[in-house]
Amino acid sequence: MTDLAWIDAALTSARPRAVSALLRHFRDLETAEEAFQEACLRALQHWPQNGPPRDPAAWLIFVGRNIAIDAARRRGKQEPLPAEDVISDLSDAEAELAEQIDGADYRDDILRLLFICCHPDLPATQQIAVALRIVSGLSVKQIARAFLVGESAMEQRITRAKSAIAAADVAFEAPGAVERAERLAAVATMIYLVFNEGYSAQGAAAAARAPLCDEAIRLTRLLLRLFQGEPEIMGLMALLLLQHARSTARFDADGAIVLLEEQDRSLWNREMIAEGLTLIDKAMRHKRRGPYQLQAAIAALHARAARPEDTDWAQIDLLYAALERLQPSPVITLNRAVAVAKVRGPAAALAMIEPLAPRLSGYFHFFGVKGALLLQLGRAPEARVAFDQAIALANTTAEAAHIRMQLDRLIKDSGPDGEAEARPRRH
Repeated sequence: MTDLAWIDAALTSARPRAVSALLRHFRDLETAEEAFQEACLRALQHWPQNGPPRDPAAWLIFVGRNIAIDAARRRGKQEPLPAEDVISDLSDAEAELAEQIDGADYRDDILRLLFICCHPDLPATQQIAVALRIVSGLSVKQIARAFLVGESAMEQRITRAKSAIAAADVAFEAPGAVERAERLAAVATMIYLVFNEGYSAQGAAAAARAPLCDEAIRLTRLLLRLFQGEPEIMGLMALLLLQHARSTARFDADGAIVLLEEQDRSLWNREMIAEGLTLIDKAMRHKRRGPYQLQAAIAALHARAARPEDTDWAQIDLLYAALERLQPSPVITLNRAVAVAKVRGPAAALAMIEPLAPRLSGYFHFFGVKGALLLQLGRAPEARVAFDQAIALANTTAEAAHIRMQLDRLIKDSGPDGEAEARPRRH
């Protein structure tokens, strides 16, 4: 086996299982991570000549465990383990270990590792950073680039997170049914945050953060393999696929935002969409709706529309209403207002969002939606004020440029008295 690309893929795939099992054995995050890294170095030395083992994860666990024990013995001035050629001759030992560690053990180990990374005492940014470092194996440099911070600053962030984890009273035993459900929700939230870090990036940051979307999808696939009957994990997987499928159409060649209605749908990834649609249909048949399923169902309606005017906005309005009841939020209400504008007109949508002003006074998208609704109603001066507020709150130059484009259109369409003619927009 001389294919280094295959070896790299095998090491990446085995990482969660191997690190999780080593963590269970040594009950120390640093020791588990270092043992895995050393085992990977041994794999790069031996696999090209000897061929891949039957179970790469079991091989890495076995070698990593021996390496860590050997290091502990040396620190304790005890006798070292046998020579390298003896340790690397896994044959029957590797096969025996592969038989002993079954799927249930791996499931509990990986869940434990993911849960430790999203410890509730850690800020969300530290949860994401430490998960990407330990579970995904991204380098500090890669993570720092994705978060647009210096490498040393990210190193300190990860170090603080590891210290907090080490100081916490973390249970290493297999979680029970109730804990499993609680941990699963925490893990799903962490993965969703990882995806959003990549998906929300714009401008120069978009290329650097794009791998975070791919990594979130990979982690969700892992979670879905462990919990194949969980409709919310199916919903999360569907949501990420359906959103990521539109990535290449979301910005133009200059990095400017392209709204959903104006995107070239031929650029959407149909393979991702097909998988996402299959998953959300399967999830909804369980009749145990959750936030991820409802969001995925909304994304599915957009994906199924061949043209913007084919979108089933009435059904989207109903899904957002269900999401509001399940997870009340002014941002969800704001999103629902966009669907309401399509179904019942901009006046109804504006009446819906006006009470949100005190809670969304610092939210860019609130003033962007408000300005667009006012513009549709022909209230140009008020729309201009809302757009100016949106520009002041823009998080990126791409957001600001998009609103300025709306302002330019407003000025062009305004009459001598400053009032824009009310005209329906094509969708």
